[in-house]
Amino acid sequence: MGKKMTFALAFCNRGFMPGELIYGAREDMIKAVTDAGYDYIAMDADLTRYGGIETREEGRLYAKWLKEHEGEYDGVIFSMPIFADENGAVTALQDAGVPILLQAYPDELGKMDFKHRRDAYCGKFSVTDVFTQYQLPFTVLKPHVVHPLTETFAQNLKDFAAICRVVNGMKRFNVGCIGARTTAFKTVRFDEITLQKYGINVESFDLSELVFKVQNMDDGEEAVLNKMEALEKYTDFSKVPIKNKLTLAKISCVIDEYIEEYQLDALTLRCWNEMETILRVCPCVLLSELNDRGIPASCEIDMCSALTMRAMYLASEEPTAVLDWNNNYGDDENKVILFHCGPVAQSLMTAKGTVTEHKMFAKGDPGSGWGTNEGRIRAFPTTISNCQTKDGEIIIYASEAEFTDDPIEAEYFGCAGVCEIPDLQNKLIKLARGGFKHHTSVGVGHMKEVLKEAFTTYLGYTWVDIDE
Repeated sequence: MGKKMTFALAFCNRGFMPGELIYGAREDMIKAVTDAGYDYIAMDADLTRYGGIETREEGRLYAKWLKEHEGEYDGVIFSMPIFADENGAVTALQDAGVPILLQAYPDELGKMDFKHRRDAYCGKFSVTDVFTQYQLPFTVLKPHVVHPLTETFAQNLKDFAAICRVVNGMKRFNVGCIGARTTAFKTVRFDEITLQKYGINVESFDLSELVFKVQNMDDGEEAVLNKMEALEKYTDFSKVPIKNKLTLAKISCVIDEYIEEYQLDALTLRCWNEMETILRVCPCVLLSELNDRGIPASCEIDMCSALTMRAMYLASEEPTAVLDWNNNYGDDENKVILFHCGPVAQSLMTAKGTVTEHKMFAKGDPGSGWGTNEGRIRAFPTTISNCQTKDGEIIIYASEAEFTDDPIEAEYFGCAGVCEIPDLQNKLIKLARGGFKHHTSVGVGHMKEVLKEAFTTYLGYTWVDIDE
């Protein structure tokens, strides 16, 4: 996520149109991209007429140039300062292998003479039509025509960058599954072969191996002591007995080993009840820290939530969380308390959390559940999303909402927040009838359309629109 996003720039041409306008478009687009904080690569303008792509030969030249720079760009911006030639365009981009944004210039009143008239409004359709015929996916955003040096296009560029991050980050990655599904939790079942079809590789680890590694790790190991120090800086561990604190540090070290050795981009963990009964800890705070570190981590072996968490992390570049649809909020039918025991990234909370003993485990087995990071979720615009695997497909939904600053009584256990979701009751019915689980994942910001574009246009997921 630290690498600056780079776009490959391409420009159209058409013989009878005023090609001189392409020169200005190149300057405009370079300024727009760099002003937005991104990088670019562009083929030498001297290699084609006006530096645009018109003929099939020019298209092949651009395609060859793209191939030579494969891996250096995250998306392509195809700019249409004038009416485009669709044959050159499709030849140039049909093997790009990344998202393609189609941008067309607006005409200006008072500059509609033949020397200045662009006709890109119409020419954009010639490209989208042929791209569709070739089954070449592309992105078009509102408005239909837009000048690069406007705030509107700056937002288009921001959205397209998010789409590129999701597409490129989700089409091939590794996710860890630490432990088997808890027998009673059929709600979190998933199909590993379906995930592989979508480029998602699952690496499974038996929980007994993790327990063995932890039990055979010395308290005085440098890695353990360093991890314990890092965890104590991360959140308030003042209530946790030293023995349990050391055990949590050891578990975190083992998880880090898995992440490094298997190059895991996300993970899900069997969090109960073996860790509590055998190791006498609850790993919530470790998942919280992983999420803040940029490694989406879900509890309860909820693999599908880990996937949507990763997608929203890629889109927003901010931590995500998985939460239970847990409680009504009084009589307000559009508000719900979203909760989990404590795996929420601390950056999503109102303040630093407090590590406590899990009250559900303490009730029957005191001293067995140290590790819940309690607190409250701060107010922010959010997107809710989750998915399921069914009949060889990944089926996904997303909707937009707001975490509020409505109070939740101090006696309420865990980490929770009040979320206001328009038309919530109808959405809940659709989720229930659609077979979606009791979890939803949340991210920072409104990104439904970004996710929908990435998943349906480029990644082939099946979309369920719960807002309709």
